[in-house]
Amino acid sequence: MPRPPLRRILVLDDFGDAASGSADWSGLPVTFLNRKLSEDELVAHIAAEGADAVVLIRERSAFPAGLVRRLEGLRMVVTTGIRNRVLDLEACDAAGIAVCGTHSVASPTVELTWGLILALARGIPRQEQLLRQGGWQQGVGLGLEGATLSIAGLGRIGSGVAAIGRAFGMRLLAWSPNMTQATAEAAGATLVDKQTLFREADILTLHLGLGPATRGIVGAADLALMRRGALLVNTARGPLVKREALIEALRSGQLGGAAIDTHEPEPMPADDPLREAPNTILTPHLGYVTQQNFRHYFTGAVECLRAWNEGAPLPRPLNAAAKA
Repeated sequence: MPRPPLRRILVLDDFGDAASGSADWSGLPVTFLNRKLSEDELVAHIAAEGADAVVLIRERSAFPAGLVRRLEGLRMVVTTGIRNRVLDLEACDAAGIAVCGTHSVASPTVELTWGLILALARGIPRQEQLLRQGGWQQGVGLGLEGATLSIAGLGRIGSGVAAIGRAFGMRLLAWSPNMTQATAEAAGATLVDKQTLFREADILTLHLGLGPATRGIVGAADLALMRRGALLVNTARGPLVKREALIEALRSGQLGGAAIDTHEPEPMPADDPLREAPNTILTPHLGYVTQQNFRHYFTGAVECLRAWNEGAPLPRPLNAAAKA
């Protein structure tokens, strides 16, 4: 049976107004939304627009089962990337909503991780601010050669981070709940237990997925194991680290600093206490936000949308409804 062409496509959460210039959307009935909507606002907006397709930018807006069931006119969802932990694929199948993904690359998050490591280790934001205020250098930074980089997780991103750590001449330790010796060795790292990973780190960088088993996997006892003044970098998921424990470790000086790119919720509320924590570099989830990656995302999204309108097989189907 031929598919009716899409009436209205909404690209959600385009905070930087970047989606429209990242692909050729010509001929598609698309609207770009540059602010985050509540669930009720989203339902009302989709109904008002008569939208039957949405494009999700990573996990900026959650699509749980309860929301999916409220979107009676929705026929298609495109998520940028292939995995989206806040998109309920089973609920989409039950509602007959086809879900497709897009290509992406790991290098942008690897690059940001190293930008944050270098900025934190050498105190670049603080030293730059001092200079602008009429001061001069204060304190000393941490050199990377010979320092210990502890990596939690050696997937695409963690392995990329490890490769650059080797180039800096760092000692690499690695751990995750299911890591094998072969995985660690392939990345040039030594597999250790969790306690050793924390205890011997000069810099700890997190690259674990977020799920029930890893939420809060870094707590007060783990941070207490670290050398006083050690550094923590999180470009994976904010809730991997227990918020109260992180703030207390920063306030007490147990942690010499933390660089955090991912938060919960996002955007970060104005009164979030992490904003006031000392010795922090906070970025607004920039890990995947590069021109090249957005071209992957949105050319892939356009490909999926055009395939729908042309009645062609949907590329990168993520659920049964998209394969039908």
